[in-house]
Order: sequence, then structure tokens, then C-alpha cells
Amino acid sequence: MSSDYYEILGVSRDASPEQIKKAYRQLAMKLHPDVAQESDASDRFKKVAEAYEVLQDPKKRDIYDRGGDPLGGGMGGMGGMGGFGNAGGFDFTNLVDAMFGQQSSRGPRSRTRRGQDALVRLDLELAEAAFGTTKPLRVDTAVICPRCTGTGAAEGSKPTRCQTCHGQGDVTHVQRSFIGDIRTTQACPTCRGYGTVIPHPCPECSGDGRIRSARTINVKIPAGVSTGNRIHLAAHGEVGPGGGPAGDLYVELQVNPHEVFKRDGDDLEVVVRIPMTAAALGTEVTVETLEADLEDADPETKYVRVGVPAGTQSGTRIAIDGKGVPRLRAGGRGQLGVTLLVQTPTKLNGEQRELLRELAELREETPADVTVQKHSKGVFGRLRDAFAG
Repeated sequence: MSSDYYEILGVSRDASPEQIKKAYRQLAMKLHPDVAQESDASDRFKKVAEAYEVLQDPKKRDIYDRGGDPLGGGMGGMGGMGGFGNAGGFDFTNLVDAMFGQQSSRGPRSRTRRGQDALVRLDLELAEAAFGTTKPLRVDTAVICPRCTGTGAAEGSKPTRCQTCHGQGDVTHVQRSFIGDIRTTQACPTCRGYGTVIPHPCPECSGDGRIRSARTINVKIPAGVSTGNRIHLAAHGEVGPGGGPAGDLYVELQVNPHEVFKRDGDDLEVVVRIPMTAAALGTEVTVETLEADLEDADPETKYVRVGVPAGTQSGTRIAIDGKGVPRLRAGGRGQLGVTLLVQTPTKLNGEQRELLRELAELREETPADVTVQKHSKGVFGRLRDAFAG
């Protein structure tokens, strides 16, 4: 997009303030992110707002027309400070600003300002975070007032020049002292530094140029996100006063716990209980994958067959590659870790008890030969993590 502010607004270099304001309103209503569908509408909207900020301010416009930087220090010169010999006395404005960190008004300020950024939280299910989705999000923010289109003035009226500061936006007070007249400049108390007043405010927004409104936006969630990740939506935050450009919206993601799977980075962990006999003899079990939570998933991807070797001990973890969470901003997926929990029967009838007794005798395990073994961090750690929470 062109960097010529006049060309951006589509006005001539000798355009009047009213022509500039009219051009801005028309473009703002056309390019605002809540209305426009084009992918570059947000950037164009910001450029239009920047051009209007400069050209509607007489001092900034003058600096721009002379080739200076109206947003970064004017023509690059240093502001002067009068001496004792000045006819009007000693101007303390710059000195007071330097000593106390105050910024004097220095001319009318724009009613059009950028809006604030907003932060909202969006809850996701584990499958939504893992595989990505598009999720509706209802937000309550400030939008351009539809009645006055951001001007703040009632229909048929417009802002008028402040009679207190005569449109300058600031007033100067002179106090006599033994060293001469001390001049201090501050924002006009009548117009609050704008240089204009709104005698007939818009009844819809009370002169602010914006109203609160709830709207629903669709947020695209990439695959592999996790709790704490934020999605940045440019120009979807609060619309600024006077119909100024909107701030940005940040969506912070919160992934809800899953009743079956536990996430560990890009890996998914699941615990499967198997009978003691199956662990001793070996078997094959069917394990549900996270794809089972997706309605449109291929049925063949919703389950995996896991072979359990004979003699498997409780706490054994079998890793299945490519069945975990897709890696964010990278290819591939993590593992699905299947931890096997061997169950010892607690209720036996007489025949079952006798068979187990015979097995113990055949294995020469009567009486049982008990040994004390050091803790295995891998086994106990996995079991602890599997049942935590």
C-alpha cells in the first residue's frame, strides 16, 4: 500500500479538514475488520488510521508536508527555550517538562485513538488441541457506534471549535515573578485537549464514538497446541475512541483434562488393566486412540492392536510411535504409551483356588520365595503418573 498519506485517503494535497474526515469515515467503515473480508483489510485499516491521525492535525500535517516525520520528532530539530531577554519573559514550559516528566499538550490531540488490546480464554478438549479445529468464540468488546459512525456527534451536528482555547487544544497561564513572567501550558479544561467540543453528543454512544457489543468470531486452532499457548488476532480487540483502529485480541488456550489419556508433551499415556493369566501367557489387546473422540475420523484409526508378551510385568510400558499428539510447527506425532497394570484376582472359587495351588507347587513356589527389590523408578513412576489426578 502507498506510503503517501494523501493517496491512502484518496484526497488532494490541498484537501480541507472536512474532506479528509469524510474520506477517512468512508474508508474506515469499508475496511474495518468487523466488516471487511479481504485478508489485507486489517493492515489497510491501520494505514488509513495513521494517515488520518497525521492529516487531521494541523501541526502534524505541516511537518509532513515539509518532509518531516510527524510521528517521530518532526523535522529533527531541537525545541528552543527562550531566555531572560525574551519579550514575553522566561518560558518555563520545557524546563518543567524535563524536571517533572510532564508532557504539555502542544496543540490539539486527535479524538481518534487506537483501541486497547484484549485477552480472553478459550477452553479446548484434548482432541481439539491435538488435531486442531475452528472454534466459535463470543467476545464482548467496543465497536464503532453504528449511529454516528465514530464521530460522537448526534445526527445533523458536528464537533465545533472550542471557544476556550480557540481550537489550539491547550491554554497558557502567565504568572508574574521576580525573574519575569512564568508561562505554563496545559491541556484545555473545556475540550480536554481536543481543540473541539461536541455540543450535541450522539445519544447512542454519548459522544465516545463506540459502544459495547457482543459478537462471535471463529478462531482457528492449529494442531498440537497446549495450555498457555496464545493466538494473536490483529485488529480484533477494542475499537478506539472516536472510531479509531481496533487493538489486538489475544486468545489464551486452556486444555481440559481427558478421562482416559494423560498428555506428556507430544506423547499420550494410557493405562490398560489385564488379567494375571493374560500377562503370564501373553495376549493381544485393543486400545482406543485419541481419534475415537473425533466424529469424522477414519474408523481404522480409532483403535490399535497391542501385543502383550508372555510374562509381562505390571507397570510395563509399550510405546506405539505416531499415535500421540501432532507436533506444533513441526512434522510427525509423538508416541502413545500403553502402561499395563496386571490385576491379581481377589475372588476365587474352590476349583480356581485349587488350580492356583497346584500351579504354585509345580513352580516350587510353596512357600513363596520373597525377595526385597529396590524401587524401579520407571515402573513406579509410570504408575504414579498414570493415576495422579
